[in-house]
Amino acid sequence: MNLVLFISVLIVSFIIVRIGAIAFQLTGLEWSLAKFQALSCFTATGFTTREAELITSDPRRRRIASVLIVLGHAGLVTMIATFANSLRPQAIAGKLAVPFLHFGIPTSIQPWINLTIIVAAIYIIYRVFTNTKFARRLTNVLRNRIIKKEIIKSVSFQELAVATGGYGVSRIKIRKDNPILGKALSESGLRKDDITVLAIVRADDTMPNPVADTKILPGDELICFGKLGIIREKFA
Repeated sequence: MNLVLFISVLIVSFIIVRIGAIAFQLTGLEWSLAKFQALSCFTATGFTTREAELITSDPRRRRIASVLIVLGHAGLVTMIATFANSLRPQAIAGKLAVPFLHFGIPTSIQPWINLTIIVAAIYIIYRVFTNTKFARRLTNVLRNRIIKKEIIKSVSFQELAVATGGYGVSRIKIRKDNPILGKALSESGLRKDDITVLAIVRADDTMPNPVADTKILPGDELICFGKLGIIREKFA
């Protein structure tokens, strides 16, 4: 029973981290950064000061991080307890009868059998959840469920990097109802908010350092530098 519980908690842990990564991405974090932050929160490791600013500056991300931290500690305690109990001979009462064979498994080697099963389970689960096709399908299913249930509202921007003082680089997809649509950069008012457009991604083309009279068209994506909090408020 302890062995089954350990494996179950391990599988659930992988799923929770994936859900956390999707939730972070829906709030505007770049995907690779979202995955790292979700794993960092769940395991309470690798949380750097600069990247932590992306989490602490947004109330929704703070809530997501809090849930991941709590679940991570609960999962760790459960796995440690079930792992320890799985290595005890009493974890399997008496002897295990092996089908079609006329001998049992000595109690003394039961912990080693359990340990072998645990190591094999960890390896198999890790390979399954890191398989590109499986991970992509699982991510799409979970993301669609989260969006459909409106657990996390998707934003129109991604935060790609963070600098000191709350500044950073964001990738913004211009929605149809955005007031700056159809305007030139000089007319958009972005400079008044201390937002600099570094590039415009249009279809398969990228226009670096666009001139002031460049018009913002439907489907454009802006690569901007500025205060992440202001960008978030303006385009969320």
